Amino acid sequence: MNFRTLGKTNLRISEISLGTWQVGGKWGSNFSHQNAENILNKAIDGGINFIDTADVYGDGESEKAVGKVIKSRSEKVYVATKCGRKLSPHVNESYTVTALRKCVEDSLKNMDLETIDLIQLHCPPTEVYYRPEIFELFGQLKQEGKIQNLGVSIEKVEEGIKAMEYPNVCAIQLIYNIFRQRPQELLFPLAQKNNIGLIARVPLASGLLTGKFSKETTFDKDDHRFFNRNGEAFDKGETFSGINYDKGLQAVDELKKLFPNTSLALIALKWILQAPEISCVIPGASNIAQLESNLQVEQLSDLKEEEMRSIKEIYDYNIKKEVHQRW
Repeated sequence: MNFRTLGKTNLRISEISLGTWQVGGKWGSNFSHQNAENILNKAIDGGINFIDTADVYGDGESEKAVGKVIKSRSEKVYVATKCGRKLSPHVNESYTVTALRKCVEDSLKNMDLETIDLIQLHCPPTEVYYRPEIFELFGQLKQEGKIQNLGVSIEKVEEGIKAMEYPNVCAIQLIYNIFRQRPQELLFPLAQKNNIGLIARVPLASGLLTGKFSKETTFDKDDHRFFNRNGEAFDKGETFSGINYDKGLQAVDELKKLFPNTSLALIALKWILQAPEISCVIPGASNIAQLESNLQVEQLSDLKEEEMRSIKEIYDYNIKKEVHQRW
């Protein structure tokens, strides 16, 4: 496993880490603690030392599973969780200092931890980034020892740029993948200048970039890939990176032709990791096989300059006009 520094946190984290949105089962299914613990332990066995969760994943059950496994291991494993998403209604006015403090304290109880290595605002409304008192709260929580570092999980590049104005923001979690390339232009140079760690989520565009889907593929009614394709429940960009499903399949077909003898999922992960600004990528896993597959990227050679150029051409022709200006 290769390790990178997470910005000014100075934490040395595994470049392949673990996102836990579906670690207790497939999206929308009942949470399985046994499955979650199996995956988490296997991840740590494989060299992963950074686990990303959130208070809304499994309604707190994901945090409980993460905390239980972390406390059972001798290795140092860093925990990142998120807060704010469970506030209802999910609007700017719901983001109060009191409410967010309770979110952090609830997460500490869920995980049975004394401190959180990285707490992240969980894709708050854009207006929240313009409220200094929200960011000042996390300075207070750090003084109290309840958190070690603050990050933000964003939807839009502009939100990340605004967040960097607050000196206690150490990391930005963002959607970055072959179908979401805009962050390279504006966000990456500023993040590097300000020593901000970048955590890449949705690396496989909700599974599209595994190359395993087709027009005949069906998704459970509780799966966001079924009910959120047009942003019905939350930001459209979280589902297939905001790409029209059929157009995404067309682009995937072109990528498969470019890499006929290699897992497309591994190509997609390697493509992300070839950006030196990225601190880590956090693919999810709903079973051990998916986790083990993701870890194989460590054995993959860097993509060649010509291959990187061809990927950019596929993006420019098939994807860019639909998503580039939106996020």
